[in-house]
Order: sequence, then C-alpha cells, then structure tokens
Amino acid sequence: MEEWVGQLWHNMITRAARQTYPQAAVSLDEIRRPAAMLFRALGGDGGLRIETANQTETGARRSLLSRIAGSNDRTELAWRDEDTLRLPARIAWFPERTLNRELYLWLAALAARSTQQHGEWLQENAAASTTLLVSHPGLRKRYQRLVEAHLEQRPDPRKLKNDEAEQERAIRHALLQPQDVTAPLPPAAVSPLPVPLWLHPDPPLTAAGSPPAREDDNSDEDTQQQHSEQVDSGKRRRGERVDTPEGKGGLLAFRLESLFTRAEFVNVDRTTEENEDEDAGSALEDMEVVSVAHDRGRVASRLRFDLDLPPEDNDDLYLGEGIALPEWDYRKQILQPDHCRLQRMQARDAEPSPLPQHLQLKARRLRRLFEAFKPKRQWLNAQADGSELDLNALIDHATDRLRGIKSTEASLYRRFENAERDLSCLLLADLSLSTDAHVNNKQRIIDVIRDSLFLFSEALQATGDRFALYGFSSRRRDHVRFHVLKDFTSHYDNQVRGRIQAIRPGYYTRMGAAIRHATNLIDREPSRQKLLLLLTDGKPNDLDKYEGRYGVEDTRKAVHEALERGVRPFCVTIDEKAGDYLPYLFGSASYILVRNASELPSKLPLLYARLTSE
Repeated sequence: MEEWVGQLWHNMITRAARQTYPQAAVSLDEIRRPAAMLFRALGGDGGLRIETANQTETGARRSLLSRIAGSNDRTELAWRDEDTLRLPARIAWFPERTLNRELYLWLAALAARSTQQHGEWLQENAAASTTLLVSHPGLRKRYQRLVEAHLEQRPDPRKLKNDEAEQERAIRHALLQPQDVTAPLPPAAVSPLPVPLWLHPDPPLTAAGSPPAREDDNSDEDTQQQHSEQVDSGKRRRGERVDTPEGKGGLLAFRLESLFTRAEFVNVDRTTEENEDEDAGSALEDMEVVSVAHDRGRVASRLRFDLDLPPEDNDDLYLGEGIALPEWDYRKQILQPDHCRLQRMQARDAEPSPLPQHLQLKARRLRRLFEAFKPKRQWLNAQADGSELDLNALIDHATDRLRGIKSTEASLYRRFENAERDLSCLLLADLSLSTDAHVNNKQRIIDVIRDSLFLFSEALQATGDRFALYGFSSRRRDHVRFHVLKDFTSHYDNQVRGRIQAIRPGYYTRMGAAIRHATNLIDREPSRQKLLLLLTDGKPNDLDKYEGRYGVEDTRKAVHEALERGVRPFCVTIDEKAGDYLPYLFGSASYILVRNASELPSKLPLLYARLTSE
C-alpha cells in the first residue's frame, strides 16, 4: 500500500512540475532527413553526421515544485562540433507538434550558419540568427512564431531579482531583435532559463582524461578526442576516460550530495563483447556520465582470433609484398602519399567446389533472364557501306530525288554485325567483422554476401560481360586486406566458387584504400563503361583515426577520384542508417538500401541489369 501511494504521489508531483508537452513531442528520427537536407542546403558541412545531444545541467533557478519532483534540472540543447551536428532526441517544448517540428528545422538552419567558436553565447547566437534571417527572409515568419511561443514560457523579469531580471531582459531583446545585440550577457548569480532556439552555451565536446597508450598503437597516429557515445537506450550520456578501478565490485559514493546516487563499476569488455552482466543495463539507466577505462591487464585464457592478426603461416596467402596507396586527410586538406599499404590475398584453404545446392534453382532462372543481355548478331541498316544494298534506304533516296530533294550523303547499305556490350564491372565486398552478425535465425550477413557473389557471378557469366570479384577488410593503415576472388582475366569456374565459399569475416573497414585500388584495377580495362559496385553493411572505420569524419571524408575523396577517371561507383548497403552518410559519399542517385538483407542475393543481379541498361 505504501509503495502504491508513493508511486501515485511521484506521478502526480512529476506531472504537476512538467514544463514540456509529451503529447506534442517530435522525435529526431521523424525529422532527421529534412533537417539534414536543410542543414546542407544552407551551407552546412556535408560531412557532419546528425546525432542526438547529451542532457546537460541547466544551472537555472527552479521552482519549488520542480525541486520537490527532482525534475527540470537537465535539458537537451543543440550544438555542433567537428564531426557531428547534435540535435535533441525529442523536442516537446511547445503544445503544438508543428512548432516542435519547426524548432528542429530552425536549429538545423542556425547550426549551418553558426561558427560555434565558443565565444560569448548570446552574441554568437544573435549574430547567427541575424545572418540566417537576412540571407533567407523566408524563415522570418517561422522564427517569429517560435519566439512568441517561447517568450510566453520564460519568466517575467519583474518577478526576478535585479541581476537575473537584467539578464532575462537581455535574452528577450536578443530573441526579438537579434540584429541589435552588441553587448554580452550580463552576469547573474544563477544561469538563465535555457533558450531552445539557440545553440548550447557550453557544449560538452570533450571528456576529461586521455586513454593510456597501447603497445600495438601506431605511434604516428593523431590522438583522437573522446566524444560522447551513443547507447542502445536512446538516451545520450557524456563519456570520460579514467584509470581502471582496482576493485571489481560495486561501491557507494559516500558524499553527502550523492548519498542517493549509485556509482558502480561494470566490467564490460568492448573488444570481445562477452560480458553478460544483467545489471549493466539497469545501472546504465542511472548514470549520466559513463567512465571508460582501458584495462592494462592481459587475459591469457581468452583470445578473439579475428581481432588480431594471425601468424602468416595460418593466414591466407599473401600475393606480393603489398601496394602503397595514398589517403586523404581532410583536416590538413592534403592527400598523404604512400600512407596505406594494401595486401592482396587469396584464401589458403579454398578448394574447387560447385555452386551450392540451395542456389541452383535461382541461378538457372537468373541465367535464363540474363541471356537476353548477351550480345547477338543483328542487321545495321542505312549504313554508308556494307555487304548489301538496303532496299528501304534506296527507295527513300530515289523518292527524295524525284521530289527534288538532294542529299549530300546517301546511306544505302546494310551490314550484319555483333552488338557487343562494352562494359566491365568490379564488385568489391565488405568482409569486415561486422558481417559476422545474424540477419535471421539461419543466416549471417557474410552468408548473404557469399550467396550474392555466387548469384551475381552466375548472372554475369550468362551475359558475357567482363567482371571481377574482390573482398576487403583492414587492421590499421599498414594492413589493408584485399582478397582476390576473381580478376578480369580469369574464368568463372569451380576454383572461383571455392574462393567465394572460403570468405570469412574479420577486422575493420578502411574503405578509401580498397576503393582506390579497385579503381586502379578497373581503370586498366579497355571497356567504355566501367562500373564499380561496393557491397557493404556499414560505415568506414578502423582501429586508428580512421573513424567518424576522417574515414567518411577519405572514402568520399576516393569516390570522387574514381569518377574523375571515368569509373562509376555505386554502393549497395543493408545499413538502415545509410541515408545519414551515403548521399554525402556517393550522391543521392548512386546508392541503394536493401532493407531486408536476406533478399540481397536475388536483388543484386537485377540491380546490375538496371544499372547497365540505363
């Protein structure tokens, strides 16, 4: 009974203290695409990805009701950094959904024009608002609606203390007349109420501390800033780097101000992901700051084979000594020569094998379908020369002469020729460790990719088109693995099928180096049309700085280099979040998302048919 009454009281006091409107809430997932389009259309950096913002303390004065309920002390405000545009996961500031939706779009537009130099908060936001409204006056009515709705929520300056009242009047003036702001925000004893129409006054860009150096880290790699991490619960936390605690159990932080706060050490091994602590999820919900430590201890009894390089005797066969390739550093805006080393490889344990039984029926259907694309001999009419007269062309020519129409050229012949498809295609498959994940109870992503390679090859064998198959993965810049399954000169046979059967997932996804080498290979082809198909399940990443913006920009540069050389890159992905980054990498018309991964083997050949018949 006491528990029921307590819960009833908690719900009642929380509802009474609530300052938002959950029934009118708009989530970031609903508005992500139009917000991204608006941000980039207004000049925002196309390489920035959109992520949810952290909850941060407001520091503002709270009402008695809010203090009793223990609410309204944190909020989510927008900001941007070098790699990301951070927007609230959910906006419910206003009682109307249309206003909450317009606030998302306004924040995306404001972020596109803000320098976010972390100077004076009021002046920066007022200047960005002024610039945006002057350059795009169509936004003025939307801005005025948002300002009017927000001013009704702000405290009355007449009811505040002198310093707080002066601060509030300055904020109101900056909202109404941003072009007139010349002075910084006046100081006050407490922080003002947050302004949801502006970017964060002090965004938590970096976490405290640096990770300890690892023995296998490359000494020449730049130290990365530690940004906040996305967690599965949908709520964003701040992250920090700390030393590993000596104890492995929980503890109670016995400070008076945190008497009712649990601080617990949960040993989650991110590298092996074998921890199954059932309390980790519940503990995470109570934490606003997640501390990440590098365990210096070594675990001798457990080894995740795919996350480290095996001895060369047990690895796939190395074909040569490696190929040096450049890499794009977007921070310095330079192409670093010979920065990566690509190693061509071939499966050591691959044995010749026939097409798997479960694919034979689909393969027969595809071969019959794709035989229609096979070059056939045909008559070419109305030619300047040929093996025989074209009677239709001769009659037309004679008729024109009788009508007094004289033609300077008479194409009166026809000839019988082969109609050849002047086309080469290179398929590059992502074989990183993420493809080890399951798509259903029977198949992993790597199994789907393997079946796709089989059916794709069967279809192209029927057309007679020249094609090559490769796979790639990586472990830092000095070991980009490039698996040779079939090159342009070899025939598709049981030997190639055996190599496809032997592919397995491992390591990471240094996409730029793989695309550059694939471009070099297909560029040597004499064909007029050159198609580079990339098959992947996620974003570019690696153990070193090839993560986030760096990897995206290098991949984008590699795609542009391919286009400049007359190669057409096209990406096929099963990543549900591909819409956030693939338009920036390949262009909106040069990628496709296959939402049901198990359908990829059947859809890939049909996609090829569509691409090559355009």
